[in-house]
Amino acid sequence: MAGTKILRPALFLSLLAASAALVTYSQAPGTGSAANSAPASLTVPGEKHLRNVRQLTFGGTNAEAYFSADDKSLIFMHSGEGVACDQMYTMPVDTPDGKPAAPKLVSTGKGRTTCGYFFPAGNRILFSSTHEAGAECPPRPDYSRGYVWPIYSSYQIYTARPDGTDLRRLTNSPGSYNAESTFSRDGKKIVFTSTRNGDLEIYTMNADGTDVRQLTHELGYDGGAFFSYDGKKIVYRSEQPKTPEAVADYKDLLSRGLIRPGNLEIWVMDADGSHKRQITHNGAANFAPYFFPDGKRIVFASNLANQKDPSGFDLYSISADGTGLEQITYHPDFDAFPMFSSDGKRLVWASNRNGKAPHETNIFIADWAE
Repeated sequence: MAGTKILRPALFLSLLAASAALVTYSQAPGTGSAANSAPASLTVPGEKHLRNVRQLTFGGTNAEAYFSADDKSLIFMHSGEGVACDQMYTMPVDTPDGKPAAPKLVSTGKGRTTCGYFFPAGNRILFSSTHEAGAECPPRPDYSRGYVWPIYSSYQIYTARPDGTDLRRLTNSPGSYNAESTFSRDGKKIVFTSTRNGDLEIYTMNADGTDVRQLTHELGYDGGAFFSYDGKKIVYRSEQPKTPEAVADYKDLLSRGLIRPGNLEIWVMDADGSHKRQITHNGAANFAPYFFPDGKRIVFASNLANQKDPSGFDLYSISADGTGLEQITYHPDFDAFPMFSSDGKRLVWASNRNGKAPHETNIFIADWAE
Protein backbone atom coordinates (compact mmCIF):
# COMPACT_ATOMS: atom_id res chain seq x y z
CA MET A 1 0.00 0.00 0.00
CA ALA A 2 2.90 3.69 -0.71
CA GLY A 3 3.41 7.04 1.11
CA THR A 4 3.64 3.70 1.76
CA LYS A 5 2.98 0.23 0.30
CA ILE A 6 6.54 -0.83 0.00
CA LEU A 7 6.30 -1.29 -3.55
CA ARG A 8 2.51 -3.15 -3.54
CA PRO A 9 3.56 -2.22 -1.28
CA ALA A 10 3.19 -0.51 1.78
CA LEU A 11 6.85 -0.25 1.75
CA PHE A 12 7.17 1.07 -1.74
CA LEU A 13 5.09 4.11 -1.62
CA SER A 14 7.63 5.40 0.83
CA LEU A 15 9.58 6.19 -2.32
CA LEU A 16 6.69 8.20 -3.70
CA ALA A 17 6.05 9.93 -0.40
CA ALA A 18 9.66 11.01 -0.17
CA SER A 19 9.87 12.15 -3.77
CA ALA A 20 6.56 13.99 -3.54
CA ALA A 21 7.52 16.05 -0.51
CA LEU A 22 7.53 19.21 -2.63
CA VAL A 23 4.10 18.60 -4.16
CA THR A 24 1.33 20.92 -2.99
CA TYR A 25 -2.25 21.40 -4.07
CA SER A 26 -5.29 23.10 -2.65
CA GLN A 27 -8.18 20.94 -3.88
CA ALA A 28 -9.22 17.42 -3.05
CA PRO A 29 -7.72 14.81 -5.39
CA GLY A 30 -9.57 14.71 -8.68
CA THR A 31 -10.94 18.24 -8.48
CA GLY A 32 -9.83 21.66 -9.58
CA SER A 33 -8.86 23.26 -12.89
CA ALA A 34 -6.30 20.57 -13.70
CA ALA A 35 -9.15 18.15 -14.32
CA ASN A 36 -10.28 20.30 -17.23
CA SER A 37 -6.85 20.86 -18.78
CA ALA A 38 -5.63 17.32 -19.46
CA PRO A 39 -4.15 16.80 -22.93
CA ALA A 40 -6.15 14.97 -25.59
CA SER A 41 -3.69 12.07 -25.48
CA LEU A 42 -1.96 10.80 -22.36
CA THR A 43 -0.01 8.04 -24.08
CA VAL A 44 3.57 8.20 -25.32
CA PRO A 45 5.06 6.51 -28.40
CA GLY A 46 5.29 2.76 -28.08
CA GLU A 47 2.30 2.31 -25.74
CA LYS A 48 0.34 0.28 -28.28
CA HIS A 49 -1.73 -1.59 -25.69
CA LEU A 50 -3.20 1.56 -24.11
CA ARG A 51 -6.16 3.31 -25.74
CA ASN A 52 -8.37 6.18 -24.57
CA VAL A 53 -6.21 6.97 -21.54
CA ARG A 54 -8.00 9.05 -18.90
CA GLN A 55 -6.59 10.76 -15.82
CA LEU A 56 -8.73 10.23 -12.72
CA THR A 57 -6.88 12.19 -10.00
CA PHE A 58 -5.08 15.53 -10.10
CA GLY A 59 -2.45 16.52 -7.54
CA GLY A 60 -0.44 15.05 -4.70
CA THR A 61 0.50 11.39 -4.49
CA ASN A 62 -2.14 8.87 -5.55
CA ALA A 63 -1.37 5.19 -5.97
CA GLU A 64 -2.46 1.58 -5.62
CA ALA A 65 -5.87 2.01 -7.18
CA TYR A 66 -7.81 -1.25 -7.31
CA PHE A 67 -11.16 -2.07 -8.88
CA SER A 68 -14.21 -3.31 -7.01
CA ALA A 69 -15.41 -6.71 -8.24
CA ASP A 70 -18.10 -5.05 -10.40
CA ASP A 71 -15.46 -2.67 -11.86
CA LYS A 72 -17.55 0.37 -10.98
CA SER A 73 -15.38 1.79 -8.16
CA LEU A 74 -11.73 2.25 -7.22
CA ILE A 75 -10.06 2.33 -3.82
CA PHE A 76 -6.65 4.03 -3.58
CA MET A 77 -4.20 5.87 -1.36
CA HIS A 78 -3.75 9.62 -1.42
CA SER A 79 -1.53 12.13 0.35
CA GLY A 80 -0.82 15.80 -0.26
CA GLU A 81 -1.39 19.24 1.24
CA GLY A 82 -3.88 18.86 4.06
CA VAL A 83 -3.35 15.08 4.03
CA ALA A 84 -0.07 14.55 5.85
CA CYS A 85 0.38 10.87 4.98
CA ASP A 86 -1.51 8.27 3.00
CA GLN A 87 -5.22 7.92 3.64
CA MET A 88 -7.71 5.68 1.86
CA TYR A 89 -10.17 7.05 -0.70
CA THR A 90 -12.78 5.61 -3.04
CA MET A 91 -14.23 6.98 -6.26
CA PRO A 92 -16.49 5.82 -9.10
CA VAL A 93 -14.67 4.85 -12.29
CA ASP A 94 -17.21 6.51 -14.58
CA THR A 95 -19.55 9.46 -14.09
CA PRO A 96 -22.64 10.62 -16.03
CA ASP A 97 -20.85 13.68 -17.42
CA GLY A 98 -17.57 11.87 -18.08
CA LYS A 99 -15.60 14.13 -15.74
CA PRO A 100 -13.40 12.72 -12.95
CA ALA A 101 -15.31 12.18 -9.72
CA ALA A 102 -14.41 13.71 -6.37
CA PRO A 103 -12.80 10.97 -4.21
CA LYS A 104 -14.29 10.20 -0.81
CA LEU A 105 -12.19 9.67 2.32
CA VAL A 106 -13.00 6.25 3.82
CA SER A 107 -10.20 5.79 6.37
CA THR A 108 -10.00 7.53 9.75
CA GLY A 109 -7.74 10.40 8.66
CA LYS A 110 -5.34 9.38 11.42
CA GLY A 111 -1.99 7.61 11.20
CA ARG A 112 -0.99 6.14 7.84
CA THR A 113 -2.99 3.71 5.72
CA THR A 114 -2.00 1.39 2.91
CA CYS A 115 -3.19 -1.46 0.69
CA GLY A 116 -6.89 -0.84 0.20
CA TYR A 117 -9.13 -3.45 -1.43
CA PHE A 118 -12.83 -4.15 -1.84
CA PHE A 119 -14.55 -7.23 -0.49
CA PRO A 120 -15.77 -9.05 -3.62
CA ALA A 121 -19.39 -8.70 -2.49
CA GLY A 122 -18.89 -4.92 -2.45
CA ASN A 123 -20.33 -4.54 1.05
CA ARG A 124 -17.04 -3.78 2.81
CA ILE A 125 -13.50 -2.53 2.21
CA LEU A 126 -10.15 -3.76 3.48
CA PHE A 127 -7.04 -1.72 4.33
CA SER A 128 -4.14 -1.46 6.78
CA SER A 129 -3.64 1.43 9.15
CA THR A 130 -1.43 2.66 11.99
CA HIS A 131 -4.12 4.87 13.56
CA GLU A 132 -4.44 2.86 16.78
CA ALA A 133 -0.77 3.56 17.51
CA GLY A 134 -1.30 7.31 17.20
CA ALA A 135 -3.03 9.99 15.19
CA GLU A 136 0.22 11.38 13.82
CA CYS A 137 2.06 10.03 10.80
CA PRO A 138 4.64 7.41 11.81
CA PRO A 139 8.24 8.67 11.55
CA ARG A 140 10.11 8.51 8.26
CA PRO A 141 13.00 6.04 8.06
CA ASP A 142 16.62 6.99 8.72
CA TYR A 143 18.06 7.43 5.23
CA SER A 144 21.59 7.69 6.66
CA ARG A 145 21.57 3.92 6.19
CA GLY A 146 20.98 4.36 2.48
CA TYR A 147 17.78 3.89 0.52
CA VAL A 148 15.52 1.89 2.83
CA TRP A 149 11.80 1.29 3.29
CA PRO A 150 10.06 1.42 6.68
CA ILE A 151 8.10 -1.58 7.92
CA TYR A 152 5.77 -0.12 10.51
CA SER A 153 4.98 -2.66 13.21
CA SER A 154 1.85 -0.63 14.01
CA TYR A 155 0.14 -1.65 10.76
CA GLN A 156 -2.93 -3.81 11.39
CA ILE A 157 -5.59 -4.85 8.89
CA TYR A 158 -9.10 -3.38 9.18
CA THR A 159 -12.44 -3.68 7.44
CA ALA A 160 -15.18 -1.09 7.12
CA ARG A 161 -18.29 -0.40 5.13
CA PRO A 162 -17.60 1.27 1.77
CA ASP A 163 -18.30 4.67 3.32
CA GLY A 164 -15.73 4.08 6.10
CA THR A 165 -18.21 3.43 8.91
CA ASP A 166 -18.35 0.32 11.11
CA LEU A 167 -14.56 0.06 11.32
CA ARG A 168 -13.40 -3.33 12.60
CA ARG A 169 -9.91 -4.67 13.25
CA LEU A 170 -9.26 -7.95 11.45
CA THR A 171 -5.76 -8.86 12.65
CA ASN A 172 -4.54 -9.07 16.22
CA SER A 173 -0.79 -9.38 16.03
CA PRO A 174 0.70 -6.64 18.24
CA GLY A 175 4.19 -5.49 17.36
CA SER A 176 4.18 -6.93 13.86
CA TYR A 177 3.63 -5.53 10.39
CA ASN A 178 0.33 -6.66 8.81
CA ALA A 179 -0.43 -5.18 5.40
CA GLU A 180 -0.50 -5.76 1.64
CA SER A 181 -3.83 -7.57 1.88
CA THR A 182 -6.01 -8.57 -1.11
CA PHE A 183 -8.95 -10.92 -1.67
CA SER A 184 -9.66 -14.03 -3.69
CA ARG A 185 -12.53 -13.31 -6.07
CA ASP A 186 -14.85 -15.76 -4.33
CA GLY A 187 -14.54 -13.66 -1.18
CA LYS A 188 -13.35 -16.55 0.96
CA LYS A 189 -9.63 -15.85 1.41
CA ILE A 190 -7.39 -12.86 2.12
CA VAL A 191 -3.69 -12.98 1.28
CA PHE A 192 -1.38 -10.61 3.18
CA THR A 193 2.17 -10.00 4.39
CA SER A 194 3.17 -10.08 8.05
CA THR A 195 6.23 -10.17 10.31
CA ARG A 196 4.38 -12.06 13.05
CA ASN A 197 6.89 -14.94 12.90
CA GLY A 198 9.96 -12.72 12.63
CA ASP A 199 10.34 -12.37 8.86
CA LEU A 200 8.34 -10.76 6.03
CA GLU A 201 6.21 -13.70 4.91
CA ILE A 202 2.97 -14.23 2.99
CA TYR A 203 -0.09 -15.59 4.79
CA THR A 204 -3.71 -16.34 4.01
CA MET A 205 -6.71 -16.09 6.29
CA ASN A 206 -10.47 -16.38 6.01
CA ALA A 207 -12.48 -13.25 5.31
CA ASP A 208 -13.30 -13.00 9.03
CA GLY A 209 -9.64 -13.22 10.07
CA THR A 210 -9.67 -16.87 11.16
CA ASP A 211 -7.56 -19.81 9.95
CA VAL A 212 -4.29 -17.89 9.43
CA ARG A 213 -1.80 -19.95 7.41
CA GLN A 214 1.81 -19.13 6.52
CA LEU A 215 2.63 -19.78 2.85
CA THR A 216 6.26 -18.64 2.49
CA HIS A 217 9.15 -19.60 4.76
CA GLU A 218 12.27 -18.46 2.90
CA LEU A 219 14.44 -15.78 4.50
CA GLY A 220 13.76 -12.43 2.87
CA TYR A 221 10.89 -10.20 1.86
CA ASP A 222 7.81 -11.85 0.33
CA GLY A 223 4.81 -9.64 -0.37
CA GLY A 224 2.54 -7.74 -2.71
CA ALA A 225 0.48 -10.87 -3.38
CA PHE A 226 -2.61 -11.26 -5.56
CA PHE A 227 -4.77 -14.27 -6.36
CA SER A 228 -5.37 -15.38 -9.92
CA TYR A 229 -8.96 -14.89 -11.08
CA ASP A 230 -9.76 -18.57 -10.54
CA GLY A 231 -8.23 -18.46 -7.05
CA LYS A 232 -5.83 -21.32 -7.76
CA LYS A 233 -2.57 -19.31 -7.95
CA ILE A 234 -0.90 -16.44 -6.10
CA VAL A 235 1.58 -14.06 -7.72
CA TYR A 236 3.95 -12.08 -5.51
CA ARG A 237 7.31 -10.36 -5.31
CA SER A 238 10.26 -11.73 -3.38
CA GLU A 239 13.77 -10.70 -2.43
CA GLN A 240 15.80 -13.54 -0.92
CA PRO A 241 19.32 -12.62 0.25
CA LYS A 242 21.86 -15.32 -0.61
CA THR A 243 25.34 -14.16 0.42
CA PRO A 244 26.41 -13.95 4.08
CA GLU A 245 26.77 -10.18 3.73
CA ALA A 246 23.30 -9.78 2.22
CA VAL A 247 21.74 -11.99 4.89
CA ALA A 248 23.44 -10.02 7.68
CA ASP A 249 22.34 -6.70 6.17
CA TYR A 250 18.76 -7.93 5.76
CA LYS A 251 18.51 -9.21 9.33
CA ASP A 252 20.06 -6.06 10.80
CA LEU A 253 17.70 -3.75 8.93
CA LEU A 254 14.66 -5.89 9.69
CA SER A 255 15.47 -5.71 13.41
CA ARG A 256 15.26 -1.92 13.03
CA GLY A 257 11.96 -2.01 11.12
CA LEU A 258 13.60 -1.39 7.75
CA ILE A 259 14.23 -3.15 4.47
CA ARG A 260 16.60 -2.26 1.63
CA PRO A 261 14.91 -2.91 -1.75
CA GLY A 262 17.12 -4.31 -4.45
CA ASN A 263 16.59 -7.44 -6.50
CA LEU A 264 12.85 -8.09 -6.24
CA GLU A 265 11.73 -10.89 -8.54
CA ILE A 266 8.24 -12.04 -9.50
CA TRP A 267 7.15 -15.48 -8.24
CA VAL A 268 4.04 -17.63 -8.55
CA MET A 269 2.80 -20.36 -6.19
CA ASP A 270 -0.33 -22.42 -5.75
CA ALA A 271 -2.92 -20.93 -3.40
CA ASP A 272 -1.83 -23.30 -0.62
CA GLY A 273 1.82 -22.19 -0.87
CA SER A 274 3.05 -25.18 -2.86
CA HIS A 275 4.89 -25.29 -6.21
CA LYS A 276 6.73 -21.97 -5.87
CA ARG A 277 8.47 -20.89 -9.04
CA GLN A 278 10.40 -17.78 -10.03
CA ILE A 279 9.04 -15.97 -13.10
CA THR A 280 11.54 -13.12 -13.62
CA HIS A 281 15.31 -13.47 -13.44
CA ASN A 282 16.49 -10.01 -14.47
CA GLY A 283 18.12 -8.68 -11.28
CA ALA A 284 15.99 -5.52 -11.29
CA ALA A 285 13.33 -4.30 -8.85
CA ASN A 286 10.15 -6.01 -10.04
CA PHE A 287 6.92 -5.52 -8.08
CA ALA A 288 3.14 -4.97 -8.16
CA PRO A 289 2.39 -8.13 -10.17
CA TYR A 290 -1.19 -8.87 -11.23
CA PHE A 291 -2.63 -11.72 -13.30
CA PHE A 292 -4.36 -11.12 -16.60
CA PRO A 293 -7.94 -12.43 -16.21
CA ASP A 294 -7.15 -15.60 -18.18
CA GLY A 295 -4.24 -16.41 -15.84
CA LYS A 296 -1.82 -16.93 -18.72
CA ARG A 297 0.11 -13.68 -18.29
CA ILE A 298 1.18 -11.29 -15.54
CA VAL A 299 1.43 -7.51 -15.67
CA PHE A 300 3.94 -5.91 -13.28
CA ALA A 301 6.18 -2.89 -12.69
CA SER A 302 9.95 -2.93 -13.09
CA ASN A 303 12.94 -0.61 -13.35
CA LEU A 304 14.58 -3.07 -15.74
CA ALA A 305 15.24 -0.39 -18.37
CA ASN A 306 16.18 2.42 -15.97
CA GLN A 307 17.74 1.08 -12.77
CA LYS A 308 19.65 4.30 -11.97
CA ASP A 309 16.50 6.39 -11.58
CA PRO A 310 14.47 5.81 -8.36
CA SER A 311 11.34 6.76 -10.34
CA GLY A 312 12.30 4.82 -13.46
CA PHE A 313 9.58 2.16 -13.37
CA ASP A 314 7.49 0.96 -16.31
CA LEU A 315 4.78 -1.64 -16.78
CA TYR A 316 5.67 -4.97 -18.38
CA SER A 317 3.83 -8.17 -19.19
CA ILE A 318 5.22 -11.69 -19.08
CA SER A 319 3.76 -15.16 -19.59
CA ALA A 320 3.15 -17.20 -16.44
CA ASP A 321 5.95 -19.55 -17.57
CA GLY A 322 8.48 -16.68 -17.64
CA THR A 323 8.60 -16.21 -21.42
CA GLY A 324 7.39 -13.41 -23.66
CA LEU A 325 8.52 -10.34 -21.69
CA GLU A 326 7.03 -7.16 -23.20
CA GLN A 327 7.31 -3.53 -22.12
CA ILE A 328 3.92 -1.80 -21.88
CA THR A 329 4.62 1.81 -20.82
CA TYR A 330 7.40 4.11 -21.99
CA HIS A 331 6.91 7.27 -19.97
CA PRO A 332 10.35 8.35 -18.65
CA ASP A 333 9.18 8.47 -15.03
CA PHE A 334 7.05 6.32 -12.74
CA ASP A 335 4.40 3.86 -13.98
CA ALA A 336 3.31 1.11 -11.58
CA PHE A 337 0.53 -0.63 -9.59
CA PRO A 338 -1.44 -2.06 -12.53
CA MET A 339 -4.76 -3.89 -12.22
CA PHE A 340 -7.12 -5.21 -14.87
CA SER A 341 -10.89 -4.94 -14.80
CA SER A 342 -12.71 -8.25 -14.50
CA ASP A 343 -13.19 -8.62 -18.26
CA GLY A 344 -9.61 -7.58 -19.06
CA LYS A 345 -10.80 -4.66 -21.17
CA ARG A 346 -9.46 -1.87 -18.91
CA LEU A 347 -6.23 -1.27 -17.04
CA VAL A 348 -5.80 1.11 -14.11
CA TRP A 349 -2.39 2.20 -12.83
CA ALA A 350 -0.44 5.03 -11.16
CA SER A 351 1.85 7.33 -13.14
CA ASN A 352 3.88 10.54 -13.00
CA ARG A 353 2.72 11.47 -16.53
CA ASN A 354 1.01 14.85 -16.98
CA GLY A 355 2.04 15.97 -13.49
CA LYS A 356 1.81 19.66 -12.68
CA ALA A 357 4.53 19.43 -10.01
CA PRO A 358 7.70 17.34 -9.65
CA HIS A 359 7.00 13.68 -8.79
CA GLU A 360 3.23 14.19 -8.73
CA THR A 361 1.61 10.77 -9.05
CA ASN A 362 -1.93 10.24 -10.30
CA ILE A 363 -4.32 7.45 -11.22
CA PHE A 364 -4.94 6.66 -14.89
CA ILE A 365 -7.24 4.25 -16.70
CA ALA A 366 -7.08 2.97 -20.26
CA ASP A 367 -8.78 0.56 -22.61
CA TRP A 368 -6.55 -2.47 -23.15
CA ALA A 369 -5.71 -3.36 -26.74
CA GLU A 370 -4.07 -6.66 -27.68
